[in-house]
This record gives sequence, structure tokens and C-alpha cells, in this order.
Amino acid sequence: MRHGTLTILGSGTSQGVPIIACNCDACLSADPKDKRLRSSALLELENETLLIDAGPDFRTQLLRQGVQKLDAILLTHEHKDHIAGLDDVRAFNYKQKKPMPIYCQPGVENALKKEFHYAFEARPYPGAPQFEIHHLTKSAFQINQTTIQPIEVFHHQLSVLGFRIGKIAYITDAKTVLPEECEKLHDLDILIINCLHEHPHRSHFNLEEALAFHQRIQPKHTYLTHISHLFGKHQAINERLPNDVSLCFDGLQLDFSY
Repeated sequence: MRHGTLTILGSGTSQGVPIIACNCDACLSADPKDKRLRSSALLELENETLLIDAGPDFRTQLLRQGVQKLDAILLTHEHKDHIAGLDDVRAFNYKQKKPMPIYCQPGVENALKKEFHYAFEARPYPGAPQFEIHHLTKSAFQINQTTIQPIEVFHHQLSVLGFRIGKIAYITDAKTVLPEECEKLHDLDILIINCLHEHPHRSHFNLEEALAFHQRIQPKHTYLTHISHLFGKHQAINERLPNDVSLCFDGLQLDFSY
């Protein structure tokens, strides 16, 4: 059994927290745990360092975490808050002297070709980011010595992939999870799942739905991420949650076996 660490680089929604020009209690909070960059996670394993999603805060997050090596990026889906920072893989292209392996569904690659068209030209501009695309299905795959199991969820009608490595699973932007995908989540120590706020939403779990999913999957502990300013302040929310459920915050580190 090997051991790894997952660090929450960002636990906020597409606008982050605080939101520009918002004067709500969460956005004005002085608590560092209420400062939420866009959702992303870093996996530090025995032989690999992997990133889940590279949104607009990619550069800030990796500088803050002091990341020196990155073996691959796993993309959950193509929305801007999950891919917008990919131009900054150039730093790793230069340092590691190779394209960055990107693992994603074919639809995500199509979005990358529009968003970062200059990286896919026959003769790319010198200094453009270099990507090496690997297509994912719902079947398990390997990066070097690490086995990763995709978990398909639906964000309204959009297919999104979560990822399980050993005893931990990371899922974001979920509203619907089919029974056959839930079967992939048995016997977890840690589940990380999106929870926007307490109100119904057409494409994200709210608190009631996230807690119901926690009860359905029965991990030892569930952490809630992709959190809106409308949810309120970290401390007040955390005090209301069950003992085996907690809010994520930027910088949270979770150790796990795989």
C-alpha cells in the first residue's frame, strides 16, 4: 500500500470568493478559510505529481504551493473555471522539456482547440504551450505506476469526470450520478464532492443533495468543495455539518492510501 497527499488548491465556484464588487458577509470575511480560489486539487504521489483542473487561478495556486514538477493534468470538463489557466503550463514545458500530458474526454479537447487554438496550429508560435492529449473513457487508466478510475457525473446535461485513486475520490460539478458510477465509490476513506450552497440548483449539488450522496456512498469522511459565497462563512457552516462531513478550504491537505 502506497501513500499520497491531496491538497485543495481552490475550493470556490466559477467566480471564486470573494466575488468582485460583492459586499456580503462571506465576501467581506477576514477569515482566510473564506478566501476561495477556483476549484482545483494537487495529488502528490510516490512517483507522480498530478493536477486536477487548471482554472483561472492555476498560476497563483501552483506558486503558492511551490510546485516544482508536474507529471500530468486531469481535466474534469471544459468549463472556463476548470481550463482557463492552461497557458501557464509553458513553465513546465520549459523546465521538463516536453509537452504536458493532458487527460480528458474528447469534448474537452475540442474546447481546448478553440480556447488555445494557437497551441494546436501546424506551426505553433514559439513559446506557445505544448499539450499531449490523452482521451479518457469511463474505464480505469494508468499514469506511470498509478491507476486512476474515472467517475462520470452530469453537470446538468454535460458529462464530467471525477477521479478515484485508491481510497480517495474527487468529484466536482455534479448534479446527477448514475447507479453504475456510484458502484465505483465503495469503500472510500475520503470523498470530495461539490456543494454550491443550500438552495436548489439545476447543475450542482446543494447541501441537502451532497449530504444525501454522502449517506449513499458511506465514505469514512466527506469534504465539500466548489463552494459559493451564498453558502455563507466557513466556521458557521462547518459547525452545522455532521461529524463525518467538513467544508474544504484552500490549502487543506488530506493523506490517503492507494
